[in-house]
Amino acid sequence: MQTTLSINGTEHRLDLDTRVTLLDALRDHLGLCGSKKGCDHGQCGACTVLVGGRRINACLTLAVMHDGDEITTVEGLAEGADGGLSPLQRAFITHDGFQCGYCTPGQLCSATGMLGELAEGWPSHASADLDGNYELSQEELSERMSGNICRCSCYPGINAAIRDAAGAEGRK
Repeated sequence: MQTTLSINGTEHRLDLDTRVTLLDALRDHLGLCGSKKGCDHGQCGACTVLVGGRRINACLTLAVMHDGDEITTVEGLAEGADGGLSPLQRAFITHDGFQCGYCTPGQLCSATGMLGELAEGWPSHASADLDGNYELSQEELSERMSGNICRCSCYPGINAAIRDAAGAEGRK
């Protein structure tokens, strides 16, 4: 099936089997290998990408379902014409938010989407109320990032990086 995927601001026309996942289209058909295949069951978050600014597990969706959608992968998080690192990417380096690095692309995409949700006032299961003004407490952060697993247990660095990028460093 002819499918047009807009990935990181560039349109890609692909002729894909309708059973190809978005993750496999990115990795195997376009050479965008930043998104990782961890569990291939939507449980680890290593394949997280942004579709229209919302985070999804690319292993659980078919590429043809995203014909015309704006997709952002970890390769597209860099800012500016020079491809400089985003504040979140810089914070991951500063706070050593990775060890083996396998989960890092998914963590970065998920955190980017999560910070957008937070800025838009989306509640989480851990939110005390629905007023839309949420601080990134440890409980909020843990709940909002619960779909991404780090098998190296780098959570202190990951959490510090996210809180730093959110301007929440030092909040309880």
